[in-house]
Amino acid sequence: MHRLAAACERIAATTKKLEKVAIVAEYFQSRSPEEDSVSAIFLSGRPFPVWDEATLQVGGSLLWRLVAELAGRSEAELTGVYRKHGDLGAVAGEVLPEHGQGGVGVLEARDRFREIANARGVAAKQAVVRRLLSRATPLEAKYLVKIMTGDLRIGLKESLVEEAIAKAYGGTPAAVQRANMLLGDIGETLLLASQGTLAEAKMRLFHPLGFMLASPAESAEDALSYFEPALVEDKYDGIRAQAHCAGDEVRIFSRTRDEITESFPELPDALCGLPQDAILDGEIVAWSYTAETTLASAPGDRSIASSRDAGATVDAAAAANGAALPFTALQQRLGRKKVSEELMRRVPVAFLAFDVLYAGGELLLDRPLSERSKALDDLLRARKPGKARSLASQGTFAFDEPERVAAKVLRAPVFAAASPAELEQLFEAAQARGNEGLMIKDPASSYTPGRRGKLWLKLKRELATLDVVVTAVEYGHGKRVGVLSDYTFAVWDGERLVNIGKAYSGLRDAEIAEMGTWFLEHTVEDQGFRLIVKPRIVLEVAFNNMMRSDRHESGFALRFPRIVRLRPDKPPEEADTIARVREIYEKQK
Repeated sequence: MHRLAAACERIAATTKKLEKVAIVAEYFQSRSPEEDSVSAIFLSGRPFPVWDEATLQVGGSLLWRLVAELAGRSEAELTGVYRKHGDLGAVAGEVLPEHGQGGVGVLEARDRFREIANARGVAAKQAVVRRLLSRATPLEAKYLVKIMTGDLRIGLKESLVEEAIAKAYGGTPAAVQRANMLLGDIGETLLLASQGTLAEAKMRLFHPLGFMLASPAESAEDALSYFEPALVEDKYDGIRAQAHCAGDEVRIFSRTRDEITESFPELPDALCGLPQDAILDGEIVAWSYTAETTLASAPGDRSIASSRDAGATVDAAAAANGAALPFTALQQRLGRKKVSEELMRRVPVAFLAFDVLYAGGELLLDRPLSERSKALDDLLRARKPGKARSLASQGTFAFDEPERVAAKVLRAPVFAAASPAELEQLFEAAQARGNEGLMIKDPASSYTPGRRGKLWLKLKRELATLDVVVTAVEYGHGKRVGVLSDYTFAVWDGERLVNIGKAYSGLRDAEIAEMGTWFLEHTVEDQGFRLIVKPRIVLEVAFNNMMRSDRHESGFALRFPRIVRLRPDKPPEEADTIARVREIYEKQK
């Protein structure tokens, strides 16, 4: 573990991606494949592979108490060190004593993590963690704690670990990335690379793949400048979701790759009964099953259901059943571990499917969208009513299952557009249905997980918005004295966040209170009136225009910024970049 920790120190010390890759590859070449396979998982910032459902369930407060106990430090002393580093792992590295016991091996760390996950009760877990940290050197303890808290923070993305595997063991980075995507296990991927058998990787269901992302289009003309004709869907105001379906087992994952099945216990029944195992991409929306407005209505009768040459079909009759409700309705369903029948009836939901990534043992990512659309239609038409395995029996939940209210999986209607005028008509119809705008897609596009290119575009006509990361919060004034309500936020400039503005309006009082608790628990530096916080919370902010300004590190400032909504479905890594800011600024000029 000492060699791995030393490599992590070197990785953290450089901002150059190629150097990071070279350091990891050099480390891999110095160890055995078995040790490397475990190290690859640790270097990805987690104790277990992505597909593995095991969790340590060791909170920060438990680790804090153990570090203080093993270091013989008081609460005040430890707090002072924490304010300097803002990272409990770094605190452990500074305050824990050298003990001359020889340290901990990587394979031993793996075994202890598994023992912690299997231990029942706080006392049992604490005993294992104490033994682990008491044997570790301070440098090893630093990174053991970082891995346990999921806060590695050395500027090493998993994609760089994949590149390092290719460099150390051969094969292309693309081959390593594909195998890791299929397996959900970068350690197993490394072992295949070491044996020269990356091509033998098979899809493992129930670990989420990356989501293909869309880039903003400024206008209908701008959108069709990249490709035409286009496949067009409404842009719904819900949360992106990936459904993994295998017989009577269904699990649903958010864009942050967290499992969210428990928040929508009525959806598994709607999603089971497919003729083949499948992974569907779609949107969960709050849904009015009694609304007169229908999904499939659009001017010009350009729906693919009535346009045979468009390359796909839509069951418009099934889709024309109600309408999406605003995101504020769906928010009541998010993050709940137990959902009552009353809440399911009050806020019904639907799964709007618009893509299929895997079906019948075949990964479909490289097929063109037009072919995937037809495969999705065929899957949904052949679906038979069924009942999914109960949440508790799926092995991840332990609460009484509520009586499930019926929900539907609907095929998101698709329209064809070959001119800006047709796109404008579709846009107006989408907004008339209460939806955000349009998704405009190249029929020939393959599915590229985690990438944001120009093959999928989104067209919204509201004021410009940015997805930003909160970096600091301040106590408010007036009726918000003593309330953390003023948020400073940032965008990405390479691998660092640069502040671009501050907003205090847009959230409900209940949301502000909930977020205030979170920020207090995730404070990096307490400056009295202002708290520097861990950059984890993503907001969507709107503004009237953008100005050049030296007030913020980004070099820009937003005029009249306001919070549109919290984005719990989006990881901070997917927030907007300074390149997007410059693009908005130039087009504004």
